Amino acid sequence: MATTITTRGTSHIGSQRNSVIECGGAQIRAHYRHLATVVTIRGRIDSANVDQVSEQARRYVLAKEPVVLDLSGVTAFTSAGIWLLCVIDGDCRAAGVEWTLIEGTTVGELLSDFDHDAKFPTAPSVDQALHALADGNDQRRQALLPLFQKSA
Repeated sequence: MATTITTRGTSHIGSQRNSVIECGGAQIRAHYRHLATVVTIRGRIDSANVDQVSEQARRYVLAKEPVVLDLSGVTAFTSAGIWLLCVIDGDCRAAGVEWTLIEGTTVGELLSDFDHDAKFPTAPSVDQALHALADGNDQRRQALLPLFQKSA
């Protein structure tokens, strides 16, 4: 059974199963995929809604479940949006999970103006991020195979 939590300033659009969370001009939707949780944010992220967006997005950071944060549909992204990325990065590090950012043009333009030492893990698309996660899983399996082979 799905539980809908509505906080002040947010509302849920659509059915509970595939609900979209509205946060003051940004729409958040999460999909649980086999390899990762894909959190898609569309609309604008600015100082007026970044706290709400961060609060809602970080609910999807779960232990042992990689996160793909898809911001390719963001139409306005101010420097306040960097806070969202830092929060997700910190939560994923604390949970010990990988995460990948899908920037899109608007987010990429702002990030290119910031310090290059503070890079976030990125991929060009959700499909490519999921493919990279699958490749990483395959490499880990291959590394473990010798441990399971019988010795003579």
